[in-house]
Amino acid sequence: MNLKQSLINISLTLATLGFSASALAQAMAEGVVRRIDLDNNKITIRHGEIKALDMPPMTMVFVAKQPAQLKNLAPGDEILFEAFEANGQYSVGKIKKK
Repeated sequence: MNLKQSLINISLTLATLGFSASALAQAMAEGVVRRIDLDNNKITIRHGEIKALDMPPMTMVFVAKQPAQLKNLAPGDEILFEAFEANGQYSVGKIKKK
């Protein structure tokens, strides 16, 4: 199977599962940690514009897909993070201190 056919199959599978391309959008962004909620795996980040998600600068809460990363962060830390939107829920994947 060639790469083009593989990509078509992946797209069809995601469509079958109810995911759209925009729902799977992801982007790297810069921000500052405002709050960490370890009990609920959430992080509040003041971030700049995230063009890939069509999001203006703001402060918002994200769900951490890898909660262990939150333990190494503190309010005030400047970070680079991977932002995702799926089914109306915003999440962070990779998080790296600047």
